[in-house]
Amino acid sequence: MDKLLIRGGRRLNGEVRISGAKNAALPELCAALLSADTVTLTNIPRLQDVATMVTLIRNMGVTVEQGDDASVRLNAGGLSSPEAPYELVKTMRASVLALGPLLARFGEATVSLPGGCAIGSRPVDQHIKGLQSMGAEIVVEHGYMIAKLLKGRTRLKGARITTDMVTVTGTENFLMAATLAEGETILENAAQEPEIADLAEMLIRMGAKIEGHGTSRIRIQGVDKLHGCTHQVVADRIETGTFLCAVAATGGEVLLRHGRIEHIEAVVEKLREAGATVTAVDGGIHVRSQGRLKAQSFRTTEYPGFPTDMQAQFMALNAISEGASHVTETIFENRFMHVNEMVRLGAKIQIDGRQAILEGVEKLSGATVMATDLRASASLVIAGLVADGETRVDRIYHLDRGYDQMEAKLRGIGADIERVS
Repeated sequence: MDKLLIRGGRRLNGEVRISGAKNAALPELCAALLSADTVTLTNIPRLQDVATMVTLIRNMGVTVEQGDDASVRLNAGGLSSPEAPYELVKTMRASVLALGPLLARFGEATVSLPGGCAIGSRPVDQHIKGLQSMGAEIVVEHGYMIAKLLKGRTRLKGARITTDMVTVTGTENFLMAATLAEGETILENAAQEPEIADLAEMLIRMGAKIEGHGTSRIRIQGVDKLHGCTHQVVADRIETGTFLCAVAATGGEVLLRHGRIEHIEAVVEKLREAGATVTAVDGGIHVRSQGRLKAQSFRTTEYPGFPTDMQAQFMALNAISEGASHVTETIFENRFMHVNEMVRLGAKIQIDGRQAILEGVEKLSGATVMATDLRASASLVIAGLVADGETRVDRIYHLDRGYDQMEAKLRGIGADIERVS
């Protein structure tokens, strides 16, 4: 099993290219199921979750050609099996995104319920309720969601869908399903993440009629069919934020090429308050940090608030910043699992329910730590970059699910980091 060895204490300087967003690439791969024509996606990140999704749709009978230039060509014209089996779904919860497109285009779908998630509950009941309101009959049997159109129907029917909570994958599922539904669909309380807006732009290129994406109210007018398109996956705002925190913690000056400051403004605002200089420049984001920063309290919430996917990384920065801070997690009930590992490195952190209370220390000390989930992995890497001595991060398969060659990118801007088996 691979591990990362990090020798801390080096400033980061240079330029790093931000990859395409995993949370845009996954629904956009599923969106290719909506058309019998060829869909080409560019700027696809090289990640384990992306590879799993490609395997999943290829297993359905989709023709997939992957290029050396981070592109993938998909053709679902010969799709023969509208089913997502447990053997593939169990490793990636985003596979539930196949449900809406399959049901919309083929009138049926069988998708395994995803397995458990380390960071907390992500129920699929909102997906089921929303698709049922569009004219689907969905039963859960033997661990599978078995969906088909109501008797007498040949297409899904437009509806007004208001979810009980803001759900990103739910919004994406309804958005894709509604493109081929009969009539108008209105999504209230829709998620507003840039990845959803990017998915909508791809669907529009395929011939969909969508308004309001990027806001809490999205309107979709169904069409008879969608055609192929070429679409570039938007840059990963969480990778952007992770590298911003890494530079802020270590000190240095780095250009994040393709990073988009407007997609991660809540994090940028906190970094500026801490003392880092973060500016939008032509083609990306420039970040500069010098000396010890000031700790910042924050509370995670839905976009455009502070993202839960950046909580652990910013906590690593707070751990070595000057002063005390409070971090409140409101999205997932079990997202402080990195705290015990940071304490092993010398951080002073106490947990009180959904709040972490930090007292910044001047230095961390290298040790062996264990990654528990994707973003926890990134936070431990940042902590290792500033710790004295050597830090070993075990179980980095979590990291490979969401970061495209992270250690190579860090090494390219001056980090002393290597992957070992």
